[in-house]
Order: sequence, then structure tokens, then C-alpha cells
Amino acid sequence: MARRSGRQPPTQPVVPAVKREAARPPAWLRPAILAVAALALMGWFSTAAADSDTWWHLKTGQYIVRTHALPVPDPFSFTTYMGTPLYPGEESVRDFNLKFEWLAEVLTYLVWAAAGFPGVILIRAAMLSLFAATSGAVVFHRTGGLYRALAATGMTAFCTGVFTSDRPYQFTNLFLAATLLILERRRGLWLLPPVFLIWSNCHAGYILGFAALGAHLGEGLFLRWRGRAPAGERKLWLVSAACFLASGINPNGFRALTILSAYRQSGMVATLFEWQRPLPWPPTMIGLLLAAALGVLIRMRAQTRAADWLLLVAFAAAYFSAVRNTPFAGLIAPWVMLSYLSWKWAPPAAAAEWVTAGVTVAALLAELAAGRAFQLHPAAWKYPSGAADFLLAHHIAGPMFNSWEKGGYLLWRLWPEQRVFIDGRTLNESVFRDYQRMVQYAGGSPGARELLDRYGIQVIVMNGFEINSGDPYRLAVALADPAEKEWRLVFQDAQAVVYLRHPPAGMQPLPSLEIFTSMEAQCNAILANDPQRPRCARSLGWLFARKGDAGPARLWMGAYLKYRKDRNPADDELFRRLGGTARD
Repeated sequence: MARRSGRQPPTQPVVPAVKREAARPPAWLRPAILAVAALALMGWFSTAAADSDTWWHLKTGQYIVRTHALPVPDPFSFTTYMGTPLYPGEESVRDFNLKFEWLAEVLTYLVWAAAGFPGVILIRAAMLSLFAATSGAVVFHRTGGLYRALAATGMTAFCTGVFTSDRPYQFTNLFLAATLLILERRRGLWLLPPVFLIWSNCHAGYILGFAALGAHLGEGLFLRWRGRAPAGERKLWLVSAACFLASGINPNGFRALTILSAYRQSGMVATLFEWQRPLPWPPTMIGLLLAAALGVLIRMRAQTRAADWLLLVAFAAAYFSAVRNTPFAGLIAPWVMLSYLSWKWAPPAAAAEWVTAGVTVAALLAELAAGRAFQLHPAAWKYPSGAADFLLAHHIAGPMFNSWEKGGYLLWRLWPEQRVFIDGRTLNESVFRDYQRMVQYAGGSPGARELLDRYGIQVIVMNGFEINSGDPYRLAVALADPAEKEWRLVFQDAQAVVYLRHPPAGMQPLPSLEIFTSMEAQCNAILANDPQRPRCARSLGWLFARKGDAGPARLWMGAYLKYRKDRNPADDELFRRLGGTARD
């Protein structure tokens, strides 16, 4: 039997546990994230110049620079002062519209003269990027959270992504962002009066700056009522008064508020998509964001600032008054939500930053892959450059009728040799009413033919489809009737057609039915570049069906059914009768 030893086996020495320090991301990673995020923002907002209004803004800036005078009376359209006013104050609105964006137009033209469209588009992208980053900057200032700030910036950028026109309202985005940041940090308050001075000469949106000032002044009054007088309240009141006085130093003085209210009496404004009031149902993404922000304010009401309540109400009211104010709602909603929402779970810092880096890089690569980013050129497919070249090459003058959405480009290319009938400024209500009758070839008294004679029209330059609805412009189709004796088709391409009442000697008219060649080319360009608006294909399907051309009718109706977002039984039935199948 083995003897038990009295000695215990030696024990292992106890080594104190070493606390492992959490892995830290490299010092260069956060600056790299911010740089890639800034590049992604610039890419997101640098789409091609695709707004017809850009051209008449450029022309106005050129006119002011060269003549050292405002464009009053209007030099660009021969119909501006025809007819009689259709609502009280129409002449005042016209005069206001001719002058109120003069400085933005001059600055945009000078950028174009120095750097062309790459410069114009990059400046626009920079202004919108700063606007989107304002939401993130406010959230970071309040919470210190990088990921919250980037999320807020991304949400605002997404909400603003379709508002990338090269127009003076981009200056409102820039100056509103500057105003909100100055008020948030309460530093550099005396910079605000010069901001309002420049702003009021660039765009009437400076009124939103007073909404921002009012929100912070209102917060001060609320705190005083609660017995907590805020620091610097007297200074803010003095700065606000100075901003008000500075904003009146512009060609229109203090008329902006009364003029904006008069816009609602305008029949022209009522037809423009950007001035439509969003419907409360079905809810839009912006509406849901505003509702979520309101819910956060209510839930966290003990910790919220009165200024945030007032800003949310003001910018929500702006959004529900006109679609064009969507960016302002997209600015306030994310910063309200992400400033006050809290959660306990926090991922490891290194992992979170690497994931954030991956997301920002993926966003930039997705923009580049989609061909959206850094399109430093005009969207040539939208503009009637061939028609303008044709008119200039043949020295064709005489009163011209043109479609509304092409007026800005034609004004840019043809003035002073030729003046337009109408353009995006829509300065005359009665002329716009006549324009609608003419472009749709309406009968009655006066009918389209009578109006063409009344205005002395000798040249017609127009595209084939209304830009938003995709409905065909009936005037172009009506003049293609082989029995037409008065008007001759002399030019057609994938952007527009040109009709002349009296072609000059030696100019051979085109076969009248080539209008359909042009309309098909135009619709192909729309489907290739803007497939979200496929209704031109529907219009062509019905036009060819009525002509008895089953093959083209089936082709175009099939193209429409491929892209459409709605369902219309009549379209499906026509496609079936034309012999179409799901494979077409």
C-alpha cells in the first residue's frame, strides 16, 4: 500500500489578471470618414444641370453684368406686357419677379463665365452639402455623437436629393444653414445682418431666416416666462432688428411678404408642381419624418428646447404649403429626432468606426456606379440645342411661339436676335392662359389658330410632351396633318421640332409625318434618362392606336407598361387588343 506523502504538491503562482485595453481605431480613421462623407455629399448633389430655368437665370445675370442695369422692362419676351392683368397686384408681382434674384443671377453667371458648368454644378453641390451637414453639425454640437451626426446629415441629404436645380433658391439653403448654425452656437451673431443683406438680394427665401430668428427669440421669451432669463437676449433682439433693416436694402424693399401671398392668386403658380400642397394622405416620407420628430419632442418634452418646437412647426408649415419647401422639413426633422433620442447599447468604438467607414465608402461607390455623381455638364438631352442652331444658322426671326419648358434655353441661345413667347418666369397670366389654349390646339373662341394669328406667330419651336404628365402637345401633332397648308415642318430631332409659317426660299420642308419620328426620339431620350416619367410612351401608344398603326402602338404601350408606377385597366385592355403579351 503506497505511503501518503505529507508534502502538498507545489501550486502554480497566482498571476494578477491584466486588464485588456479596448481596441482603439487608428487616429487617421475618423478624419478619413469625414473626408469620404464630404465627397459622397458632393457627389450626391452634383447631378447634371437639368432645369430649364437655369438658362434664363444665366442670361439675366449676363444682361446685368453687361448693361449694369436690372432687366426692367423685360427685354427677353415679347409678350410680357400684353393683355390685361387677371388678378389684383399682377403687375407688382411681375415687377418683383424681374428684380428679386438679381445678385444670385450675377454670381451664378460670373461662376459660369469663369469655370463653365463644372464650376456652377460644384458650387451648387457645395451649398447643398453644407445645408445637409448643418443637421449633423447641430446634432454633434448637442450630443458629441459622430454617428448620430452622420446619420442626421445623410437623412437631410436624402430628403434634399431631388432639389438640385441650379437656381437662386440654393442661396437660401446656404444662408439658412449659416443662420441656424450661428444661432445654435450663439457665436458671430453680428455676422447675421450682412448675411441678410446679401440673402435678400439673392432670393425671397430670406423670410425663412426670420422664422429661425423668431424661434430663438420666442425661446428667450419662454425662458423668461419660466423665470430663467437667457444670456445674451438683448443682443439677439438688437441683431434681429439689424437683420430686418438690412433685408430691406434690395430693389423690392420689404415687399416680399405681400408678394408671396399674392402668388397664391396666380393661375400660373397653381399649375406648377413645386407650388403644390402635399396631401396629408397617403403619408409621404417627409410627412412621416415630421410626425416622428413631433413624437420625439412630445416624449422628451422635459428636455427639449422651445426653439426646436417652433422651428419644427415653422418648417413643417412651409412644407405643407408647397412641395418646394421639402428640404427645410428634411433639415429640421432629423436633428430633432437624433438630438433627443437615446439608447443604451453602444458598439465597440473601433468596430463602429470601421463599419461607418465602410458605409460611407459604399455610399460613394454606389453614386459613382449609378453615374449620378459629378456630372459636371448640362443634361443635353433635355434642351433644344439643334433647333436653336437651326434658327441661328438660317437667321430666322419673326415672332416665335415656344413650349414653356424650352423657353429658358431658347432665351439663352437666341436673345437678342430672337425673343421668346414664354419661359419659366411666367410673367403674364393672360398670355399663359392663351399659351395653354395654343399648345393644346384648343378650339372655341379664341381658338389656337386665331391666337397664333393674333400674336403674329411666324415660328414655332416646341417639344412633343408636357414635362410632368407626359401628355402630348396637340399643336405639334395637329400641324403635322398632311392637309395642313399654312405651316411647314422644317426641322426635327430628339429634342424639338420647328415649324415655319413661311419658309425662306430654298428651304425644303420635311415630310409632315416626321413629327412622329421626333416624338419617338424624344420619348426614347426620356426613358433612357428619366425612366421615372414614362408616360410619354403611353401617349405614343394611344396616338398610334388612333392612327391605326398597331405595330408602333403595341411597342410603345409595352414600353409604358414596363416602366409604369400605376395601373389603368384601359391601358392593359388596349395592349391586349393590340396583340401584346407579357413578353413584349
